[in-house]
Amino acid sequence: MYCLDTDILSALCRPNPPAPLIRRLGAVPPDEQCTTAINAAEMIYGAARRGGSLLGKRVRRALRSAGAIMPFDAAAADVYGVLRARLESEGRRLDEPDLRIASIALARDFVVVTGNVKHFARVSELRVENWLGRRP
Repeated sequence: MYCLDTDILSALCRPNPPAPLIRRLGAVPPDEQCTTAINAAEMIYGAARRGGSLLGKRVRRALRSAGAIMPFDAAAADVYGVLRARLESEGRRLDEPDLRIASIALARDFVVVTGNVKHFARVSELRVENWLGRRP
């Protein structure tokens, strides 16, 4: 299962999304794509902050196309606590939203699809792919 990060969803909201992203998404069955409640909240917040009904419509469309929206549940919380403690002890903190997204993905053995590979690389056991066609 591929878990789409906020920057991927944001790219889908652009009038002309990146071709490498569109090609890659088209090659993966829709039932193998998802996002998290954390990403959905970030997208909705961004649209609300900027205002405008067109952006709101694009965000809703991107969230629908992302497939299931996975919650931060008890399994993710178990991963989160151990992961946060480890990263802090190693001096490699991760921003709270990214830490929660990583925890959801690890709890379910998902691949995180993001252009922010550098951020998620702090979590060595997390599988991460960049579908935006640019270097991290």
